[in-house]
Amino acid sequence: MAPSSDDPDLILPPVFSLAISAGPASAFDEAREAAASGGGTGRLVWRKNAELLDFAVILEPDEPLATARRAVFAGMVALAEAIGAHGPPEVPVTFGWPDTLRFDGARLGGGRLGWPATCGEGDVPDWLVFSATIIASKARAGDPGLTPDSTSLENEGFSFEDGHGILVESFARHLMKTFAIWEEDGFAGIERRYLRRLADGGPAARIDAGGDLIGGDGDRRDLVEALAAMRWGDPQTGEPHL
Repeated sequence: MAPSSDDPDLILPPVFSLAISAGPASAFDEAREAAASGGGTGRLVWRKNAELLDFAVILEPDEPLATARRAVFAGMVALAEAIGAHGPPEVPVTFGWPDTLRFDGARLGGGRLGWPATCGEGDVPDWLVFSATIIASKARAGDPGLTPDSTSLENEGFSFEDGHGILVESFARHLMKTFAIWEEDGFAGIERRYLRRLADGGPAARIDAGGDLIGGDGDRRDLVEALAAMRWGDPQTGEPHL
């Protein structure tokens, strides 16, 4: 691993190239624009923001869109493991189906997945973008008691003297690990890691080839519909609900 040329204090695995942004657009939107322009696999966009930890990575899938969307679960697992590695070990980091991240039961943020709008279900997409947006501070919300359903890194005692870069680094390393598990063990390895953190899945839940959640009673929850709903945040702004 070597320091990034964009931020020499940030050390990323060599498959990643860092692009730092301070603009108003979300990391998700910037990464999608870069991907559509041929920005390249492994580009990691980090939008520096005092109130949000906001980053996105461009992926190059090798299977049709219908099954490639399961990359969102690899991204969520990597995100949870990165957060968990830097938080109190006894505090659970869990998921709300499919893309909400919770810390000790409170909403901390979530993930998004994007793909080319013209890509058919049976076609291999030129790119996917996975992004994560985490509430770093709730200062603008005022009294934390007014927003009890959510929390922030600051409120939970995370302290980063040099900013949030250490979590970006940690996510990149854990993402490499999750995709290595997928390659070695098949998607089942990712499915196990995701489901053990899923708070509302039930003990017999499974994820089918298209990414839908199948409950023990046969109830199906559609992945595409759930991703579009983005229950953890505002789909227009990409920012988490406080």
